[in-house]
Amino acid sequence: METKWLEDFVSLAETRSFSRSAQLRHVTQPAFSRRIQALEGWAGTDLVDRSSYPTRLTPAGQTLYGQALEMLQALQSTRAMLRGHSAVAQDVIEFAVPHTLAFTFFPAWVTSLREQFGPLKSRLIALNVHDAVMRLVEGNCDLLIAYNHPSQPLQLDANRYEMVYLGEEVVAPWVRPDADGGPRYRLPGQAGRPLPYLGYAPGAYLGRLVDQLLKSSGTPIHLDRVYETDMAEGLKVMALEGHGIAFLPESAVRKEVRARKLVSALPPDMGPLEATMEVRAYRERPGAAAGAKPAVRTPRGDASLQPRRAADALWAYLVSTQAPAKV
Repeated sequence: METKWLEDFVSLAETRSFSRSAQLRHVTQPAFSRRIQALEGWAGTDLVDRSSYPTRLTPAGQTLYGQALEMLQALQSTRAMLRGHSAVAQDVIEFAVPHTLAFTFFPAWVTSLREQFGPLKSRLIALNVHDAVMRLVEGNCDLLIAYNHPSQPLQLDANRYEMVYLGEEVVAPWVRPDADGGPRYRLPGQAGRPLPYLGYAPGAYLGRLVDQLLKSSGTPIHLDRVYETDMAEGLKVMALEGHGIAFLPESAVRKEVRARKLVSALPPDMGPLEATMEVRAYRERPGAAAGAKPAVRTPRGDASLQPRRAADALWAYLVSTQAPAKV
């Protein structure tokens, strides 16, 4: 049995809706239903009366609901006590960051922070976008840094989470130059001779964004996917070796473009084929966890109510210095 099953179950008991709880828990509804079924398998009995609407708990479910509140609160309190043994932890700011931003945006951003904000102790957890968001939702980080685009918005409750705009990032097609300095492969390609394409793996945030960009292009684009990976850095390495065209964030290729190791795959007579995303920071609003019921508090538990002096000071600085959003 996993504690997240209990957290799912408590959410369902309180919302009485599979779809709403799946949204709050940042999973698909089928995945959420499977987790509830797994918990019922562990319990050996039905916990949810699926014949009623709105959803309601069975007598066994009512019993487990009360026990789940106590178990989760006990785990959270224990974790808070363990964290209390380390005073240093209060000065370390934990960031959950998707892989691409961890390699591209984050290092330079931290450098500028140290120059303008002052000394900063940080811990970076690099994850895929979904897991990075869940890290924030479950209370396992101070700040989430993520991309946001109108076509692929992050579904975070504005009443619980606050946001700061940090900047913007442009994704565009890049390719290794040929001997004359022009693009080795030039868009848009031909139907009978598609161009080798280095793409993001299915489900990757940038992959969904690029797919939409290609579909909305006024010019038909002819590509042959020859390689895929979750990470932009992996695509960049393959592009540098000349294996095809990759859509990459500007910050990931800035040095290579300056050195003419990568060039735009767009011809001069073709319109732009790029997407501009916001880079945002998110955190849980102070008091949001305190106002929640014990079972649905973040895993930080009582520790989340303790002053996070360094994180609070950084957030105040980011709010006071944020630039107006351009997207």
